[in-house]
Amino acid sequence: MGAHSHSHSHDNIDWDAHLQRLRAADDFIEPDLVEVVGRLLLPDDRSVIEIGAGAGGTAAIFAKSLAGNGGDPQLTIVDTAEQLLAAAGERASDAAEGITVRTVRADAAADTLAAEIHQAGAPAQADLVYAAFVVHHLPDQLAGLRRLAELVTPGGRLAVVEFGLQTRVLPADVGIGAPGLEARLLGASEQWFQRMRAEMDGAVRLPVGWPKAMEEAGLTGATSFSYLVDRAAPLDESGRAAALRQLQMLRRDADELLDPGDVTALDQLLDPEGEHYAGNRDDLHYLSANTVHIGTKP
Repeated sequence: MGAHSHSHSHDNIDWDAHLQRLRAADDFIEPDLVEVVGRLLLPDDRSVIEIGAGAGGTAAIFAKSLAGNGGDPQLTIVDTAEQLLAAAGERASDAAEGITVRTVRADAAADTLAAEIHQAGAPAQADLVYAAFVVHHLPDQLAGLRRLAELVTPGGRLAVVEFGLQTRVLPADVGIGAPGLEARLLGASEQWFQRMRAEMDGAVRLPVGWPKAMEEAGLTGATSFSYLVDRAAPLDESGRAAALRQLQMLRRDADELLDPGDVTALDQLLDPEGEHYAGNRDDLHYLSANTVHIGTKP
């Protein structure tokens, strides 16, 4: 799961390539997402609002599950990026019949979020509101949780997915550079994230854990569960692609955060023409843990 997959305020994106990457990531973790949706969606649920479209992989699973619940199921997908909304809406609509799928262009950081969803003709509240890897991008995360809680029907739930344990794909010694490369890459990634938060306009710290924050946002009975994305070596083609996407993400800003020797080693691992290309290794694995935090609207 990409660490920064739902921040879409930037321009000049190669959307075809971006969507291709997001779709591949969705397909790779689909079995895990099916399990998560199965734990979150209750038999009586008739409506879901998903904040952050991605490429629509999770939305498609919600669509299938909601359609199975019967009634008049409603799925609303919210994002700021038109291209992602279109792709996600199409994928969710194709996934199941008998469900109304709406896409709404709106920003989870804006106080007008609920009004914009309502103005788009979508239900203003849902039985389940789901936001994966979205809230950590909001300047004021507690205010963001309160905003999302407004979208939940009384008795419904807000589910927020955030990072549990950092993704690991490499053996401890890759044979180039100093051993322990991945640990140093992950340390640099954490530095990048904290700097991103510190430099964000209007950033407000959230010095409590997510369940506590959800209770401060007016939700009750906050609970959490984690799910593993666990693929052992040797990886198949989709697994190798996922491991390479992870390494490519860790390459961002590596020049200023890492020792030059580690940057050189990482570049060698990412060079398809080189002898040390990670895509040719049979000892890559993929292990990640994400945590789902759930709060109930009184």
